[in-house]
Amino acid sequence: MTRIRKRGETVRHFIINNIDKHGSDISRRTADKFDITRQAVNKHLQRLVNEGALVREGNTRNRVYSLRPLETSDLSYELEPRIEEDVVWRNDIAPSLEHLPENVFDIWHYGFTEMFNNVLDHSDGSTVDIVFEKTATYTEMAIIDNGIGIFKKIQIELGLLDERHALLDLAKGKLTTDPDNHTGEGIFFTSRVFDEFQILSGGVYFSHEYGDHLDWVLERTRFDSGTGVWMKINNHTARTLKKVFDQYTGKDDFGFTKTVVPVRLAQYGDDKLVSRSQAKRLLARVDRFKIVIFDFEGVESIGQAFADEIFRVFATKNSQMELSFIKANSAVKRMILRAKS
Repeated sequence: MTRIRKRGETVRHFIINNIDKHGSDISRRTADKFDITRQAVNKHLQRLVNEGALVREGNTRNRVYSLRPLETSDLSYELEPRIEEDVVWRNDIAPSLEHLPENVFDIWHYGFTEMFNNVLDHSDGSTVDIVFEKTATYTEMAIIDNGIGIFKKIQIELGLLDERHALLDLAKGKLTTDPDNHTGEGIFFTSRVFDEFQILSGGVYFSHEYGDHLDWVLERTRFDSGTGVWMKINNHTARTLKKVFDQYTGKDDFGFTKTVVPVRLAQYGDDKLVSRSQAKRLLARVDRFKIVIFDFEGVESIGQAFADEIFRVFATKNSQMELSFIKANSAVKRMILRAKS
């Protein structure tokens, strides 16, 4: 392979891997990356369009590039009589993914069957739709049911304050409304093995990105009905299920022993985290873990009572647990250290 040809393939590989997030300015970014002219980049873009790898939209000034889907599908299922998630996976989903690397295929097998089983066991709906798209670099899937809604279901069955409170407990892991048949680990681990994971249900939107402890929660216009789950992952990631599970399991007993609690989810609007009641809601069910890490990213300040309830009162009563915190600013850290002293 000539040096010029190899460089050209490197440029096109960069374009393919970055087009998803930079479709409107990929020409400038590529030119800056390789110190080549925009005209040279445009030749590579044109080649990728001609080969069917990219789609081009808009005129010269407002041109946007995107990956051309290699495969798409839109499936719909009636939930009565009951269908099984492994059958749907084997017959309708796996054939479209079997050429992916084994580790990525395994992630999709786990994530799809966990989320589809949740629909079957918990949604109380009558239909479920699956929307699927695969490109040269990533695969994404949405699973949408018309049931009661996941956060509303948890709120009602566990007697919680509202849907946001349900989301806070869900984000910790080990939450289920059917403990006889479920461990409550499915959504926690599924949200952490994919590059991007989102749930939209009722008036709450939840989002998690791989490698980031922070979970985003937004109030938004209410979803018509049911629950929508969206998952996306790069087709060539080196990530494995074992690598992710190992981050949260013990070395000796292999149980789900560690969790990261996103403290920000306990805030409502402009409310400050100042009271013991707020702290107790945050602490609900964390005694099921041996190691608890409180993530204070996005939290500007906390009150003395809030800090004292977590880092002195609860810590003293549960001395066998390991409590720690991350991403606390100086004001939050000062209040925590005061409570611990």
